[in-house]
Amino acid sequence: MPARMVNEFVYCARLAYLEWVEGEWDDNLDTIQGRWHHRRVDDEPSTPVPDAEAEADRQLSARSIMLSSDRLGAIAKLDLLEAEGRVATPVDYKRGRVPDALHRAHDPERVQLCLQGLLLRDNGYECTGGVLYFVESKTRVEVLFDDALIAMTEEAVRGARRMATSGQLPAPLVDSPKCPRCSLVGICLPDETRVWSGEHVDEPRRLVPSRPDALPLYVQAQGGSIGKDGDCLKVTTPDADVTKVRLLDVSSVALFGNVQITTPAMKALLAEGIPITLHNVSGWLSGVVNAGIGHRNVSVRIAQHRAASDADIGLGIARRMVEGKVLNQRTLLRRNLPDADPKRMGLLAMYARHAKSAPSIEVLMGIEGMAARLYFEAFSQLFRGAGGWAGEVFAANRRNRRPPKDEVNAVLSFLYAILVREVGTAVVRIGFDPYRGFLHQPHYGRPSLALDLMEEFRPIVADSVAIRMFNEGELTARDFVRRARAVSLQPTGRRRVLAAFERRLSQTVMHPLLSYSVSYRRVIELQARLLRAVLLEEAAVYRAFTTR
Repeated sequence: MPARMVNEFVYCARLAYLEWVEGEWDDNLDTIQGRWHHRRVDDEPSTPVPDAEAEADRQLSARSIMLSSDRLGAIAKLDLLEAEGRVATPVDYKRGRVPDALHRAHDPERVQLCLQGLLLRDNGYECTGGVLYFVESKTRVEVLFDDALIAMTEEAVRGARRMATSGQLPAPLVDSPKCPRCSLVGICLPDETRVWSGEHVDEPRRLVPSRPDALPLYVQAQGGSIGKDGDCLKVTTPDADVTKVRLLDVSSVALFGNVQITTPAMKALLAEGIPITLHNVSGWLSGVVNAGIGHRNVSVRIAQHRAASDADIGLGIARRMVEGKVLNQRTLLRRNLPDADPKRMGLLAMYARHAKSAPSIEVLMGIEGMAARLYFEAFSQLFRGAGGWAGEVFAANRRNRRPPKDEVNAVLSFLYAILVREVGTAVVRIGFDPYRGFLHQPHYGRPSLALDLMEEFRPIVADSVAIRMFNEGELTARDFVRRARAVSLQPTGRRRVLAAFERRLSQTVMHPLLSYSVSYRRVIELQARLLRAVLLEEAAVYRAFTTR
């Protein structure tokens, strides 16, 4: 067990489990600054601990020393080892200033340092104390390894091992001041998890920004290329136009059609954990390139496949997804129809209720299909003003695809394709298998789980964007091209649709369960994490995201 994980266990058992067992990681300012302060040690290759007998007659000062102990079942990398003969002192570097705490240090840091001392003892050295060096205040704090601290340390090692082998993610801390500074707070979601589990939380804290700082980079210039220039990506078009984008500002990269990417650029993206998605010109997802061979948290995928194979669990999740989609379709019509249509609203409400009690996936798919037909029968009425012409062409063709036969269907198909991409990258990042769904059954090459999770977002994200673009005159007939019986977007039209899609995902909305404002992009991630919590039995039921 790494000594750093024992530190994390004493600080927060849930954090230690997420990092060590599930392999989760995310950076914040504290972790980046911590790596900077440790850069000298981290840049040096690890070396084994010097032999205590061989060094008995001289002083020693060595960095990046690797220690282990079979007795303790622990391992540690010492920032600095100071030894005089057989007497050794571990020195551990800490960012920040000396805390105003008992012993001038917090227990997690003292336990980690004491574990290093116990490892030195098991390797033949005498060690009665260590030093914590606080970089910001440039102060050394001596820590005595007394019986009480040693007992605390050995119990922490045993407790961390019990936690790791239990297979159960510890419960989140309750209203803890530790949470806001934690780098994994957006993965742990302490208050949100308690709300999902049914606990009463007076006011859930929004501990992550409503909108993420990094955004996707879409490249669709045919013949274009992406290269690396320092800490930036350099996008070059066939017209020799060059655009630079900082890696820091990129959450993912989407390549449409014939776009090249250099090996250095790809390595830089994968090193930062930034996925690359490959699409055909029409936007349909062809594949995803991620660092490594998949998310390290296999327990999520095991739970996902077990639930998908269980008729009751899988059907229960699928019911909620379809119910959410139908309710959001009803909301979109109610907000935008020029005249009230109580009969249609009543039927959609009825279909949503029936979805909650559908006896099988086949019946549920039938309910979803009937609701979709009722929804799209009125869809043409949502276009007015500058978009009146779009309503006429949609009324003549209704919903169609593969290939779309009119301008509205061309936009809807493109929006659904990039929505699949957005949801797909979210589920892969969290650790799911995107090809195993609950509503959409397995089919070769179909990202069934991404299609499942996107259902509740089709009306309120994709359909909403299409309606607004036509009605506000952002799209006209000149933005489309007709080939044989198919209609597709011109490159300029695709750029406008991508921009409008990003604006919609960045728009904030009040979350109905969590009672704070959050962007639609963050909502998609929250829904995927809610599904994860359900599968890992941290939440009782999946609740679709619906708006009023």
